[in-house]
Amino acid sequence: MAGLALALLLVCAGLFAWASSLFSEPSAREVPSVAGELGATRVLAVFAHPDDELRAAGLLEAAKSRDHAFTALITATRGERGTQVPVVARQRDLALVRTAEVLKSGYALRLDEQEVWGFPDSGLSGVDFEWLASRVAEAMDRYKPDLVVTFWPGSGESGHPDHMRIGLAAEAAARHLNETPAADGYRGPKWIAYVVAPRRGIRAIGGAAGAFVAANEPEPTLSMRAKLSTRMGGWKIHASQEYSIPTTYHLPARLYYLLWGDEFYKVTELKERR
Repeated sequence: MAGLALALLLVCAGLFAWASSLFSEPSAREVPSVAGELGATRVLAVFAHPDDELRAAGLLEAAKSRDHAFTALITATRGERGTQVPVVARQRDLALVRTAEVLKSGYALRLDEQEVWGFPDSGLSGVDFEWLASRVAEAMDRYKPDLVVTFWPGSGESGHPDHMRIGLAAEAAARHLNETPAADGYRGPKWIAYVVAPRRGIRAIGGAAGAFVAANEPEPTLSMRAKLSTRMGGWKIHASQEYSIPTTYHLPARLYYLLWGDEFYKVTELKERR
């Protein structure tokens, strides 16, 4: 019996090692902190929905705790059209609930500033793009980040149209400021860190959306570990979405994060400012 148990243990360990390898990216250099590696002192994350910040929780947490950087978060929508998993409130109150959740999540991540806007959930593609990009540019001018964190516009990390739209708006805003500085001379961020998914892993578990993401993402340049406790605690805070990972990917959240232990980023440096 002991021999059989050992054999089963070795098989399970081998399966886990193989599955974990799907969530690696050889092109990504692992660093303890993306902000620290770049030398960034002011970080602004620009995302679409409450709970999107959990995709960069490791970066934001390390920027604050390790590098003592200023950190801020823009959440463009209030998440009112989200599916509750589990149901914790009346659907008509979901915008209020999810706004509270993201504010609490930001407090747990020790963010210095947060803004939750009122653009339509699952409707960013229908918003005038110039208006959306100008709002993001105004936020950049307020907080003056040297590093902006957002979604890769071609995939949105999950294929969600809102993710792609906000990534494109953040990119456009950063490039506009780079070329046309603000009144005080601020020329926008020096770097954009795009959140991307491990391509083989997302293809394996993500169905048609995962295949789309894998086909439309670049090779990441940097990766960093995110604390399991931060990620799991984040989903406890986002109570209305706590079971979204098992619902979407059919994996327990803890196993999902044990496999997908790193955050992956495609970092782009904007051209030298004049």
